[in-house]
Amino acid sequence: MPFHPLLIVGFVAHISSSATYIWSTYKGRTQPNRVTFFMWAVAAFIATAAALAEGAGWAALPVFMSGFMPFVIFLTSFANPNAYWKLGTFDYACGVLSALALVLWVVTSDPLVAMVFAIAADAAAGVPTVIKAYRYPETEHFGAYAGSTLNNILIFFIVPTYTFATVAFPAYFITICSITLFGVYRKRLIRLLRMQ
Repeated sequence: MPFHPLLIVGFVAHISSSATYIWSTYKGRTQPNRVTFFMWAVAAFIATAAALAEGAGWAALPVFMSGFMPFVIFLTSFANPNAYWKLGTFDYACGVLSALALVLWVVTSDPLVAMVFAIAADAAAGVPTVIKAYRYPETEHFGAYAGSTLNNILIFFIVPTYTFATVAFPAYFITICSITLFGVYRKRLIRLLRMQ
């Protein structure tokens, strides 16, 4: 697929909004779950490879960014002792399930199967952060999720053809980011609704 101007919009939006999350992490105000962000990065990189194999071309850039920015956030979490979420058994179990899904992708080497397992791996890795967003919303920040949501929405306007390989991962990522954002802001939304 040829380069599309909307890719620049998504790229800039994703970088700038994720930068706020990265800065908040660096300062210790936001505490990302390292298992989630590391596995999100790996799964998105696999999804990018699968999308490219299916001819997505430049449309794979937002998917790649959905992995690159979590990887930067993962690295940033090591810069401040207060900038990480203490991991428990559940977090590691989700990480193992996520890794297993990635191993299954390597075994199959099929782009469509890879996409299914990339989504499964990403979802398994994301569960701890979704739960954390609902229970401890003060440990999260909107930046990474809002930028990634917009970035992945733009994919639907630029892909040459709608196939499972080109739109499945973006559709999934929009969903999990939206669920996480709702967890972070649901109490504020409820308060606003009660005031009306």
